[in-house]
Amino acid sequence: IWLARVLRKQIPDDPEVCGLLALMLYCEARRPARRSAEGKFVPLYEQDPKDWHMPLIGEAEAELAVAFQMRRPGRFQIEAAIQSVHAERAHTGRIDSAAIAAFYDQLMQLAPSIGGAIARAAAHAEVRGPEAGLTLLDQIDSQAVISYQPYWAVRAHFLRQLGRPQAAAEAYDRAIGLSEDPAVRSFLTENRNRLSPQ
Repeated sequence: IWLARVLRKQIPDDPEVCGLLALMLYCEARRPARRSAEGKFVPLYEQDPKDWHMPLIGEAEAELAVAFQMRRPGRFQIEAAIQSVHAERAHTGRIDSAAIAAFYDQLMQLAPSIGGAIARAAAHAEVRGPEAGLTLLDQIDSQAVISYQPYWAVRAHFLRQLGRPQAAAEAYDRAIGLSEDPAVRSFLTENRNRLSPQ
C-alpha cells in the first residue's frame, strides 16, 4: 500500500495506479475479518462487515472514483470495482451479485486469467445457480487447473449445492491436498465432512 501511494503521487493521472491502490486498500480493510477469534478462516460472504476497516474502504472508494473519472478502464479498476460492490454490504446488508458477474465478464474480456475465470463462474453461480457456475468451470482448460486449489474448492462447493456428494468429496479432497494455509485446509475439511452420503 505504501508503494502504491508513492506511485499515486508520482503518476497522478494514471487511472490504473488509482485502481491498484483502491484494490489494495479494499483487501487490507477486510484483513481483520478473514480469521475468527479462534483463528478459523472466514470466507468473504461470511465475514461480518463490522470487522472491516471503514476508513480504508472510504479511501479506496475515493481512489476508485478518481480513476473512473479518467474514463480509461483497466484491469485493476475493474478488480477494485468488484471489491467496491462487496464493500457495499456494509451499508446495504446485501450483495449485488449481478453487478459482480457483469464486472467479471468485463474483466475476462480485458484481462483474461485462470483466477478470473474461476471467480466469474462463482459470481454467475450466485445469479443463475450452481449448474451455471459448473458449466463455466467446465469451459476452463483442465490442464491449466489440475493443481490450482481455488478451482477445486469452487467446484466442490458447486457439486455440494447440486446434491452430488461423491463428486463433491473428490473435489474437496483435491482442494484440501492443494491448500497450503492450515486454516483454509481446516475450513474445506469441515465442509467435506458435512456432505451427506448418496
